[in-house]
Amino acid sequence: MTERHARTPATPGVLLDPLRNRGVAFVPEERETLGLTGRLPAGVLTLDQQARRAYQQMEMQGTDLAKNVYLEQLHDRNETLYFKVLTEHLAELLPIVYDPTVGEAIEKYSHEYRRPRGIFLSIDRPDDMEKAFATLQLGPEDVDLIVCTDAEEILGIGDWGVGGIQISVGKLAVYTAAAGIDPSRVVAVSLDVGTDRKSLLEDPLYLGNRHPRMRGAEYDAFIEQYLETASSTFPDALLHFEDFGPSNARRILEQYGGRYRIFNDDMQGTGAITLAAALAAVKVAGVRMRDQRLVVFGAGTAGVGIADQLRDAMIRDGAEPEQAVSQVWLIDKQGLLTRDMTDLRDFQQTYARDPAEVADWARDDGAISLLETVRRAEPTILLGTSTVHGAFTREVVRAMAEGTERPIVFPISNPTSRIEAMPADVIAWSEGKALVATGIPVPPVDYGGVTYRIGQANNALLYPGLGLGTIVSGASQVTAGMLLAAARAVADQVDVSGQGASLLPSVENLRESSAITATAVVGAALEDGVATCKPTDIGEAVREAMWQPVYTDGATR
Repeated sequence: MTERHARTPATPGVLLDPLRNRGVAFVPEERETLGLTGRLPAGVLTLDQQARRAYQQMEMQGTDLAKNVYLEQLHDRNETLYFKVLTEHLAELLPIVYDPTVGEAIEKYSHEYRRPRGIFLSIDRPDDMEKAFATLQLGPEDVDLIVCTDAEEILGIGDWGVGGIQISVGKLAVYTAAAGIDPSRVVAVSLDVGTDRKSLLEDPLYLGNRHPRMRGAEYDAFIEQYLETASSTFPDALLHFEDFGPSNARRILEQYGGRYRIFNDDMQGTGAITLAAALAAVKVAGVRMRDQRLVVFGAGTAGVGIADQLRDAMIRDGAEPEQAVSQVWLIDKQGLLTRDMTDLRDFQQTYARDPAEVADWARDDGAISLLETVRRAEPTILLGTSTVHGAFTREVVRAMAEGTERPIVFPISNPTSRIEAMPADVIAWSEGKALVATGIPVPPVDYGGVTYRIGQANNALLYPGLGLGTIVSGASQVTAGMLLAAARAVADQVDVSGQGASLLPSVENLRESSAITATAVVGAALEDGVATCKPTDIGEAVREAMWQPVYTDGATR
């Protein structure tokens, strides 16, 4: 009997490489060159035809999670086709590939796991970092952007351990679809420091480190090693931090922001897009930025980060730094924050009020309430980042309207179950005076014969353009001036002259919008002296840098 020999099937690598794969778009000559003879059906489709078919297949999925899974599978097969579909249907698909659907995908990551995407760095093996990055086989000049997360505060769902890699993947997808960041020049990173979620630790299929979150000196050393390794391996890359815990997020940014090219979207991105809405509202209200009075309800990382950027905008508009700080009031679980409180976080202390200043203010169980603060401080802007549903009551909104002619009310907590007030109520309670933006998509509100269009403070309106501008300028760091320039660029893209006009643009033309924002950011980087690249025509440089989802000759190499 003739011995049978094991046979290794020939598998043309191009079909397994999502950056080069075109599927049935390969023409006969390409199939011959790449050794694909007989490996594909005879029919040849164009990219447009493939995109129509893929979109139809996606539409047939029964749930948003199923659509997310389908698109990720497409992402794994053919990146050009994936981004073609995503770019052409960006407004519709943003909630599918990112918030809120990505949250459900993260929760089920270990059970739905199919294939890895990105780099997984473990605090249990910190010395593996250089080896891990080396597996990418990319040179020092080959990476523009790295998005990392330690997954402690994922969206509104908290600590989800290694599953948080999907937030990095989703963020990068938005960067590419919205601003043309080349997907072959980006890296998603999971910083796996453990998890405190009991259900994950007890799940036999959980794929991350099976121990509680590491904190303290060991955590800090791990983060510092990551920054040193990532920046030395890829010195041109923007290091984007996403969904870190409140204290770690701010501390990392403050400690390393001057040494590395760091951007934290939860703090800086959220602050800048809210500032954009505020700048647009200020045009309508007719009160200078330097004269705004801000009450922040929910004094965590996001709330204080937004306060910082609004304060900086006041200063740039002519307010003295001490004056700007005095025009901000923070309210958290313990009520209005005052300097005599022993449980203040370090980043809250700047805005804590002098106890003598509020000695005669009314208290409820020892705490100064939101309503009392609004009545006494007479703010022009009320910001909600508390996730306390219904916190902006009729009484609070009416007190705002009594204290200022055009109250600016931003309940930006999400999802809907956690928003401080619905816009329809805010507009009705203020008798149409309030200028409103939210953190969730909200349909137009009809009141008093006027249709009010509600802008969504969606970070995707800002961070893709900010990232593109940082890359084009080669900025050594992300400055306050660059953030302000991005906010102004977004604000300038809306016409607020009409009654009931939105304070923020929609995401329908996000790619064009991101180019405008990037151009402004490059200009600010040049002005702030942090740009290492100085294009003669900024607009042209931005447009040339934007990757397009089209098939190129690269597949045949």
